[in-house]
Amino acid sequence: MHAYVYKSLKRADTYVYLAARDDFARLPEPLRTRLGGLAFVLDLALSPDRKLAREDAATVMENLASRGFHLQFPPSAAADPMAEDWGTDA
Repeated sequence: MHAYVYKSLKRADTYVYLAARDDFARLPEPLRTRLGGLAFVLDLALSPDRKLAREDAATVMENLASRGFHLQFPPSAAADPMAEDWGTDA
């Protein structure tokens, strides 16, 4: 699986992984507003055994397959931001 990674220009150390390059329509509007502009950082091939600096590759792959995106917040974030209701039907 391939992932495209973008950094938030509004929130420090916050990254979005997308299943398709520049597919920002996958992000719910409230989330896009909170993140502000997004700058492309890199693209990478994911596999369950791939080591990522702050994320579990299998979790990223699962979120990309089910939502089309994965959020990576700064390590100091205590709560799981994916559990929050972003106004989607999912």
